Amino acid sequence: MKKFIIERDMPGAGNMTAEELQSASKTSNSVISVLGKPYKWIESYVTNNKIYCIHEAESEDVIREHSECASFPVTRVEEIKGMISPQSAD
Repeated sequence: MKKFIIERDMPGAGNMTAEELQSASKTSNSVISVLGKPYKWIESYVTNNKIYCIHEAESEDVIREHSECASFPVTRVEEIKGMISPQSAD
């Protein structure tokens, strides 16, 4: 599977309650369980007005299908081609 970063414009995302974030997580997990395709949600980062998600799937189309079924907005999807960190300098 390929790894993707998904940018979601969600005004006020940083003000979502723990219950709202839990509900979104449950929705995502429910869609993954019935998607019928290899799919893995790795993690998501919530900022003031966006949520950035790291997911694994076979293609961008499958990422978009998951988002559509979950009624989550998609601003941009990019395939992750590599990763660096401070340890990459060693």
